[in-house]
Amino acid sequence: MGIRSAEQIAPARRIATVWVVISLAMAVLIGLVGRAGLPGDVVSADSERVFIVLIDAVVPPVLAGVFLSAILAAIMSTADSQLLVTSSALTEDLYSVLLRTTASQKELVWISRGSVVAVAIIAMLIAFDPDSSVLGLVSYAWGGFGATFGPIVVLSLFWRRMTRNGAVAGLLAGGITVIVWKNLSGGIFDLYEIVPGFVLGVIAIVVFSLLDREPAEEITAVFDRVE
Repeated sequence: MGIRSAEQIAPARRIATVWVVISLAMAVLIGLVGRAGLPGDVVSADSERVFIVLIDAVVPPVLAGVFLSAILAAIMSTADSQLLVTSSALTEDLYSVLLRTTASQKELVWISRGSVVAVAIIAMLIAFDPDSSVLGLVSYAWGGFGATFGPIVVLSLFWRRMTRNGAVAGLLAGGITVIVWKNLSGGIFDLYEIVPGFVLGVIAIVVFSLLDREPAEEITAVFDRVE
């Protein structure tokens, strides 16, 4: 969205893809090394700390401080971004639009600060649960994102017949499927919830769009021009 020109999209895509492959491959390698070289209790109960445990076990103290600082920096950069996005959504998209359309800037600032505190407290309560893992929460969250918005984004790019009602139906179908599927277990329900959510989201968009009237000519004209 912030790229300077269309000519930079292709090299940016290649750079991003190469970096993602390298970083994820190294993450998998760290997990394999930890499983092979560390005690079994680290792999089972504390598997998400395998990088920290490896640093403590094999890296000299000076380098260990650098590596641990990198971990802390990554955690902080993600945490503060998520807190800001959440407080902005609650303040600007919900409170000022649905609850208090005449709210002053000072009031919105205090609502934003309160949202940050509330979300931080909820996050702390989740973190205190010994049965919850970061990987599990992230996979659940991204499953919801992918199944809810993925079909809309993909069909918006490749299908000119999609309508607003179809998009809303796909959003609801994908999101609800992920929530229901996650709370079921055994057999086919062990499949990652993004898969059935995405499939049912696409089906809902297609069905409700075909049952709806065709999009306006100015919408399809924009689609054809961009394509």
